[in-house]
Amino acid sequence: MTSAPTSTPPPEPLSAPHSFQVDLRGLVDLLSHHLYSSPRVYVRELLQNAVDAVTARQAIDPGAHAGIRLSASGGRVTIEDSGIGLTVAEAHSFLATIGRSSKRGGGDELHDRTLEATRSEFLGQFGIGLLACFVVARQIRVVTRSARDPRAAPVEWLATDDGSYTVRELPHAARPEPGTTVVLEARPGAAEWTVPAKVEELARDYGSLLPHDITFDDGQGGEPRPVTDRPAVWERAFPTPAARRVALAGHCAELFGFTPLDSIDLDLPVAGVRGVAYVLPDPTSPAHRAGHRVHLKGMLLTQRADNLLPDWAFFVRAVIDTDTLRPTASRENLYDDETLSAVRDALGARIRGWLAELPASDPDRLAAFLRVHHLGVKSMARHDSELLGLMLPWLPFETSSGSMSLQEFAAAHTDIHFTRTVEEFRQIAPIAAAHGLGVINAGYTYDADLLALLPSVRPELKVTELDAGAVTERLDPVPTAAELALAPFLATARTRLEAQSCDVVLRAFQPVTVPALYLDDRQARQERDRTAAMESADSLWSDILGALRGSAPRARLVLNHNNPLIRRISGLQDEALTGTAVESLYGQALLMSQRPLRPADSALLNRAFLGLLEWATHPTAHPTDARDREEDQK
Repeated sequence: MTSAPTSTPPPEPLSAPHSFQVDLRGLVDLLSHHLYSSPRVYVRELLQNAVDAVTARQAIDPGAHAGIRLSASGGRVTIEDSGIGLTVAEAHSFLATIGRSSKRGGGDELHDRTLEATRSEFLGQFGIGLLACFVVARQIRVVTRSARDPRAAPVEWLATDDGSYTVRELPHAARPEPGTTVVLEARPGAAEWTVPAKVEELARDYGSLLPHDITFDDGQGGEPRPVTDRPAVWERAFPTPAARRVALAGHCAELFGFTPLDSIDLDLPVAGVRGVAYVLPDPTSPAHRAGHRVHLKGMLLTQRADNLLPDWAFFVRAVIDTDTLRPTASRENLYDDETLSAVRDALGARIRGWLAELPASDPDRLAAFLRVHHLGVKSMARHDSELLGLMLPWLPFETSSGSMSLQEFAAAHTDIHFTRTVEEFRQIAPIAAAHGLGVINAGYTYDADLLALLPSVRPELKVTELDAGAVTERLDPVPTAAELALAPFLATARTRLEAQSCDVVLRAFQPVTVPALYLDDRQARQERDRTAAMESADSLWSDILGALRGSAPRARLVLNHNNPLIRRISGLQDEALTGTAVESLYGQALLMSQRPLRPADSALLNRAFLGLLEWATHPTAHPTDARDREEDQK
């Protein structure tokens, strides 16, 4: 038996729509603690509304006066503009409604068409408007008169931070001309933001590049001072390039606090971007996110834009004015969209162009730049192929021919060798230079990685790590007859250093003052480490490590046949004394190479030192006596 299907009850009818209720106190808390980084932005909001009002006025009356006057005194901040003004209905609609902006149009067809034609000139786009000033104000009073309706009476809009406001019409005499006056009264705890000096500082910071004349009056009876300073310094005409460079350097010092190494123009007319990048005079980490200064249609947007330039352009600080880039809702940073990405690439191309021109146009300036930023450029070039190709030939390296760029070094050497440690380079550099061997010190940060990438930029170059065989082959061989005559001496030397896994060869090389040269390579070091591990391991691991014995060449002690001391040692008749002398030469060569000493090396140095002391104090004593006594003590 099946049950009858249950019927679905009909849906209840929808209620009438309701409007959102906005708590002004909650909104002010949201603005001051979450949207805006500081209460200082209230000056920007005042300037923005005034500039937009003047822009709208000029759209319908191009001959109208365009002026903005800001003043501060006694805890009050006042701004007056000759802009478009508002009617009673517009005051209700635009000043007290969150999300509604007078820049969006209000139903009047002609008005909307006019606004649409000038929308790109407006600074504000989000409709938060005057209410944002409650971050510092307990009361806002607006007296305004519309320029669109000459018959409309002036309007007073008065609001307090408890969320209430009143609107009333005033006599025509209260404001004879169109425009708006806004008066803020400081709220408790915010008086510091209404001090005249502070208000003027903020107005200059935010508004120095705004398109309309703005003045500031501190209430002391003097003449109002100009706030705007146009055109921007990078757009001004100067009598000479040197004068322009000096002016830009002063501008950089004022904005960023440093005198730049150079300045780079960043004008992109198609993208509506104008500005300049200043090259830092001191090293900085590529990982540091640079803060750039961005103006939007003249109004300062942010001093900390970290997405304006490519990451590799870490060595500059930029200041730009843009008409096209979008701000975030707080208008304190740039919205990272496709437009910003395209502008970022274009600005990066300008900086690359500056770098590309320096080698030919100003090599001294390039050298100065690389002296400061070579480490950062090396770091970024490892991961940026374009930067690698652009800068690698000019980056400075320590070489066997002195400090120079790869471009200069490659002109003399097509086979380039490098050492992985500074100590190894310092030992081999004098010998390599004397025998025409091109060696680069890759013991510094990033150098080995960059040298490995060098053939990708210069395919005709061969880059290899220096090994003992390559050096030995470059040194002059000793005549066969002389080497045969010294065969017993070489046999003794090789036997004595067998325990150190070190071979002994005889060569003639410069400088003569170097008696012996200790050479090894990575394979030789790995083999020594394997041997040391085998000696300290248990029987199982010892067998395994023994089975892994490689065919890698051993380290080499290269004796200099040109050195008088080597000739005297090779002529000794006492085999034990000869062995002690060879151990001393080995120890001295190790110390000169500044390599870490193994326990066996330290024991050999101690034994050789005591042996030589024994021989020096008791010439008739056998050099092995010291070794015997050492063994007895064990």
